[in-house]
Order: sequence, then structure tokens, then C-alpha cells
Amino acid sequence: MTSLGDVFKAYDIRGTVPEQLDPLQFRAIGAAFARFAGAPTVLVARDMRESGVALSEAFSLGARSEGAAVIDLGLASTDLLYFASGMYDAPGAMFTASHNPARYNGCKLCLAGARPIGRDTGLAEIQATAEELLGEWSAGGAPPLAAADLAPRSERDILEAYATHVRSFVNVSALRPLKVVADTANGMGGLVVPAVFKPLPFEVEILFPELDGTFPNHPADPIQPENLVALRRAVLDSGADIGLAFDGDADRVFLVDEQAEPVSGSLTTALVATAMLDKHPGATVLYNCICSRTVPEVIAEHGGVGVRTRVGHSFIKQVMADTGAVFGGEHSGHYYFRDNYRADSGIIAAMVVLELLSVSAEPLSALLAPYRRYAASGEINTEVADPAGAVEAMAAAVEAAGGALGVADRLDGLTVDRGDWWFNLRPSNTEPLLRLNVEAPTPEACAAHVEEVLAEVRGRAR
Repeated sequence: MTSLGDVFKAYDIRGTVPEQLDPLQFRAIGAAFARFAGAPTVLVARDMRESGVALSEAFSLGARSEGAAVIDLGLASTDLLYFASGMYDAPGAMFTASHNPARYNGCKLCLAGARPIGRDTGLAEIQATAEELLGEWSAGGAPPLAAADLAPRSERDILEAYATHVRSFVNVSALRPLKVVADTANGMGGLVVPAVFKPLPFEVEILFPELDGTFPNHPADPIQPENLVALRRAVLDSGADIGLAFDGDADRVFLVDEQAEPVSGSLTTALVATAMLDKHPGATVLYNCICSRTVPEVIAEHGGVGVRTRVGHSFIKQVMADTGAVFGGEHSGHYYFRDNYRADSGIIAAMVVLELLSVSAEPLSALLAPYRRYAASGEINTEVADPAGAVEAMAAAVEAAGGALGVADRLDGLTVDRGDWWFNLRPSNTEPLLRLNVEAPTPEACAAHVEEVLAEVRGRAR
């Protein structure tokens, strides 16, 4: 049995099945979560991965053994689970490995009201309790449980309630017939996209709608350009107004415009921010530290208050609670809405963009043209022996240079502003990788600065 320390990450639990994750572990994790949450009811849902059935059932058994009734939502997207957690004011567990390959699975946990749980806000405590239980069971095995010893389990289908909630973020009467292609990548978008779009005036083509956790067509990771090939081709072939690419658990979305050009998460954040500020003038909007400079510029231009945050949902949701922000966006395709219990939802973001398209006489490429101000590298991962040490070495060099190497901040990793360009270096939370993002005025300058920073990193990592 693998150590739980290998599968408990910064924001969730994730690993390979059966090498790193098994039902016995999740029985212990379910019991630990029920103790930590201290709620009378726990919600459980899963994505289309076959291993999710046994893992979620074991988790439910553990929670019920601690006196927590379980409501099983069955197959769901992660944002549907968050919606349920808000609607029922109950903690929840979503069994998914998001965009990871088929051999992976895992679990995202939240408290009542979709409040996030990260390593510093409960995951470490849940891990410790689960390890204690597994230690007790290591000699004689997990104790058998009689039905009389378990809290009840029930099933509930809230897909239609969720779809109605998603549509509530737009003026449905303002929507016009648009051609939409959605690549759900055999993930949970194949369940939720039809439910949301069914009563709307869109002509929708869904690519790979079958729920299949083996991902037979392409990985469910839309941030990788190679996974957008089928969507881009379909947009051009059908003359669609927009393409939507969802990840495996359908909480993230990436856009493709009518010319089949991919739209970055930063530009989508800027676009959705304009719509939210039109509806909520002067509101606060969050953006994480690797978003394009375009985002805070656009927020200010539309009368909003921009607040920069660390990367990661648990941080963003907390800042949203602290500031009352109406919306928050990440370059990675996560979009957070105050009126969605501060949780992220790709399909709500897509609906907001579709409303913008509906009321505009311009195509998506024209709506985005004013925001295409800079060139970005995207996230570049470099394997180094000591990622955190590499960041510290670079930070020390910048500090020693007294401003000659740029102005630095340590909100999340190291961000260095060098005037007309900037970069961010962050160690991965889960792998021996250093993550680099660079933005500059032109693609040529961006490429040159990527090589410049990587050369500095390699030189200081020796």
C-alpha cells in the first residue's frame, strides 16, 4: 500500500489505481473526512472513470460508519458537486482525476457551501486521521460493518436543477441562434453540456460525448494545443461561431474562436470580467499571478477593482470570500463566480461568453482583438533536482542586483517585472518541476526571454 503522503496533494487527493489508490484507503479517508467535517450529511459524486465506482463506494462506507448520511449524486461534473454542496449546505467529495490519464483517479473535497479544503485548511488533518485508521487496521484488517451500524445512503439526481442554475447567469431571452461545437473529450461534459444547452436556441455539435474514462479519442486536457485539433477542425468545417473544450471533470473550459484560433485562459478571464462588470459596476474581480497584464488593464478600464492572487482554487475562493469579488479567473481555465458559491465552473463562463456573442454584432475574434496585447509563453515545465531551491537562488540574485534585474514579488513563487516583460517561476506542488511563465510585447521577444530565464535557472541550479 502506498503512503498517503504520496497521494495527498496541495488541493486534492490524486494517484494511480491500483498502484497508489485502493478502496481500503478511501474507506479510511471517508471516515476521516466525516470526522473532520462534522456534518450530518456528506455528498458524493464521481466522474466516468471505472475505478471511481469502487473508490466512491468505499469512501461512502467510511463516512457512514462515522454517522454521516451519504447522498450519492452519481455521475457528475466537479462544478455540479460544488453546486450541490452550496444548495444543500453540505460537505462533498468528488471522485475525479480531472485531466490526468485513465490510470489516475482521486478526490476533491469541500466543506458545506462549497468551501475549499487544501493542505493548510484540512487536508493534512484528514490525511493524519486516515493514516491512523489504516495503521489500526494493518494487523487484523478493517473491521466488518453491519448495516445497523451505518448511517443511511440515498441517491439523488440534480442535473436539471444544476442546468437551471447555470442558465441563471445569463439573460436567456437575449440569446440568439449560434453554432457551437463542444469537445467534451469523453469526459463529464458529455453529461452536463446537453442538459444545459437543451432549451437554448443554439445549434450544438458535441464531439466525443460518450462517457469513457479510457479517453479513446484524445486526453481530456484542453490546455495542451494538440488536444484542440479535432475541435479546431470541426469549428472550421461547420462554420461555428465558437468552440468549447472541456477537461475530464468539466470544471474547466477553453475557447476557440470562429477562425479556429485558441483563446487563452487570460483572455477569457478578461472577456468574462467585462460582462460581469457590466452587470455589477465597480465590483472586485480576481486574477491569479500568471494571468496576462491584459487582465488587470481590462478590469480597470471597465471600472472594476482588480485583485491579484496566488494560483490555486483554495486561495482564490478565500480571497473571494474576503473581498466579496464577483468573479475570478485563472490562466489555467478555472473561472470562479460569487453567485456560484464562489466555486469555479467552466460552463458558466461559457454561457457568459455566449451571451456576449449573442448581443454583439461582432464575431468572437473581433471581441477579443482589443485584448490581444501581449505574447505569452504558456506554462513551461523544466525538471530540476530542487525546484524550490532554484526559485530561491533566482530570488536571491534579483535581490542582490538591487533592481538591475527587475522588481520582484513573492506572492506565489517568484514574479519579476523587467519593464516591458515579466516572468513567474513557481515550484510544482506535486512533481520535481519548475514552472515558468513569460509575457512580452511580441512573440519573438517572448521566445528570447524564455531562453534567457531558462539559461539563468540552469546556471544557478548547478
